[in-house]
Amino acid sequence: MMTTADLESLLSRNALTVLKRRYLKRNQEGHILEDPADMFRRVAEAVAGAENLFESQVDVGSLADEFYDAMTRLEFLPNSPTLMNAGRELGQLSACFVLPVDDSMESIFEAIKQTALIHKSGGGTGFSFSRIRPANDVVLSTKGVSSGPISFMKVFDAATETIKQGGTRRGANMGILRVDHPDIMDFIMVKKDLTVLTNFNLSVGLTEAFMQAVEAGAEYDLINPRTGEPIKKLDARKVFERIVDMAWTSGEPGIIFLDRLNRDNPTPHVGEIEATNPCGEQPLLPYESCNLGSINLSRMVSDDGQVDWNKLSATVAMAVRFLDNVIQINRYPLPQIEETTLSNRKIGLGIMGWADMLIHLGLPYNSSQAIELADKLMRFITDKARSISRNLAEERGAFPNFSGCRYDQAGEPPLRNATCTTIAPTGTISIIANTSSGVEPIFAVSYVRQVMDNDVLVEVHPLFEAMARKEGFYTPELMKAIAEKGTIQSFEEIPEKVRRLFVTAHDITPEDHIHMQAAFQKHTDNAVSKTVNFPRAATREEVAEVYRLAYMEGCKGVTIYRDGSRDMQVLSVAKAEEKPEENTVRIESGKTGHKRDRPRALVGKTYQMSTGCGPLYVTINQDNTGLFELFTTMGKAGGCAASQCEAIGRLVSLAWRSGVQARQVVKQLIGITCHKPAGFGENRVTSCADAVARAIQMHMHTETDEDPEVKPVNNGGGACPECGGPVEHEGGCCVCHACGYSECA
Repeated sequence: MMTTADLESLLSRNALTVLKRRYLKRNQEGHILEDPADMFRRVAEAVAGAENLFESQVDVGSLADEFYDAMTRLEFLPNSPTLMNAGRELGQLSACFVLPVDDSMESIFEAIKQTALIHKSGGGTGFSFSRIRPANDVVLSTKGVSSGPISFMKVFDAATETIKQGGTRRGANMGILRVDHPDIMDFIMVKKDLTVLTNFNLSVGLTEAFMQAVEAGAEYDLINPRTGEPIKKLDARKVFERIVDMAWTSGEPGIIFLDRLNRDNPTPHVGEIEATNPCGEQPLLPYESCNLGSINLSRMVSDDGQVDWNKLSATVAMAVRFLDNVIQINRYPLPQIEETTLSNRKIGLGIMGWADMLIHLGLPYNSSQAIELADKLMRFITDKARSISRNLAEERGAFPNFSGCRYDQAGEPPLRNATCTTIAPTGTISIIANTSSGVEPIFAVSYVRQVMDNDVLVEVHPLFEAMARKEGFYTPELMKAIAEKGTIQSFEEIPEKVRRLFVTAHDITPEDHIHMQAAFQKHTDNAVSKTVNFPRAATREEVAEVYRLAYMEGCKGVTIYRDGSRDMQVLSVAKAEEKPEENTVRIESGKTGHKRDRPRALVGKTYQMSTGCGPLYVTINQDNTGLFELFTTMGKAGGCAASQCEAIGRLVSLAWRSGVQARQVVKQLIGITCHKPAGFGENRVTSCADAVARAIQMHMHTETDEDPEVKPVNNGGGACPECGGPVEHEGGCCVCHACGYSECA
């Protein structure tokens, strides 16, 4: 049995930080009431206690010990809500939900209310907005016109921003629109403005008919969901090219192959799948939820460097029982969700530590042997999971909707769970397990993490450090140089075999990413969450080719990220030598995890803003890498308003000098209200903080409009908005490996 001392020696510094900040139980004053061992014991006993509900013959105490051992040895971890809430008053243990949004005001605002309840409980939500009639369509009850799905999505986004999930998990949404919806072009382009729908991941729902039209160079029909009738035709290739262009520009929208989701829908007699959870790996019916868990593959390797198939088999068996128990003890946020979830009993057992397992086995991530092993390993996990699910069905009964499902075949035993396997991003739980995320490559060999104001710490991948010391090429100077470069591929002093083994997401080709995703998807019940990384110099046609490859290889969806194109970017990769392309937003490439020193002279502009406290003058200065500092002057000196504005200016300046990006500052300040608003309509300023945010927005746009040689400052190339640590796009999400911040959780 793992002791508290043994566990804390096993957990990394980052893992302990994440657990203390996000997972451990606190009292009303915010004081931590449990240590990591207490948390795992709390979860193990709560989940094992479900056996009493089944009148099981299993010894509950022994099973709790088995669950505890698996978690404390970091061999298996459930999704974050289970770690946070099992054995506690809230008791909401699922990560993934899908809510229906029908074409009526009542349905839309009921869904917004339900979204708030789910986010408050710690879950993420997915929606299809495809049933909402298009903009400017007729509204029969009022003889007016519809505002369309995008306008309502903004209301969902605002509600999510308000809830913030109690500070432990951020609200996250997936918004999907069918490619044959009349508003599809507006949906594709909506995130051209990165301040819009910031709490949404977006994906276009592609159909087989659309992809065939793309290949044929043909037109396809747009269908009014209110009438079901075609109203217009579009050139499929032009729509496809627009999707590619926006993904190349900002990473969104992603794509989801809707017909493939429904091809593998285990219960088509119950309903059609139209949406997924926020990261896209979990297709769900309306009002359905799923709880996830992941096996740490880096701990499924024997001492002689081989896959330990016996240990993996036993871990799968334990995990399936664990996840089925979670369904039973879960406290669902809505009665409709409880009913649908208990009717299908979907679980999503996945993996993490795949890249680390490959390193242990001596197999490069981008090798044919790695692809072959991915195929073999995921087939093994899914086959074993279904076998255990059949055993549980014999012991506890099949899931209620089994009759008529696609597994209901003559001579075949029933299943306890409609689905068994899912590959999720595992952003924060992989930090706890100190292993690589999901099925992604390692995010960095070495990176820099801020410790104090002007001090930095070089974090080195433990397997690389061990190999470097063993091979005799380890030096602190080399580790720091690698952190600055972000890759070891150009370091000739490192043996070639080591360079081939320690490849990061940025070292392999986009095609390698797709081949790996497809290998896992082949044997995964649900879907695979993965990011396909592109270098900054990648072309739109290269993105298009990857989309076509994903379609041909059987993937269920694709999320791409072109380096430097969005608001988060790994800090360990040096970008100074690269020039931004024309018509793109310049990356603040000089931003790192430590504070920049102020040069003697800076250039900037001053903006007069009208506030309820009087005129506010906002001065914004920048150096050659981006926004640097902000000063405020009230029209009337002195008083609370002036002092608070000065404080805002100092903190914004410190944030910019420390790596936080412009749009993160705007997002935090815009819309803050006080008792003295000013102006009306779009010109309404709700507070001095709101005025500062609007001045920053004006500065970014003014730079572009007035001087074509100066690009606006992007929110990219910077640090985690919470701790200043490095942020990486992986598993369809943005994750900070230093503090556990996740854009999608």
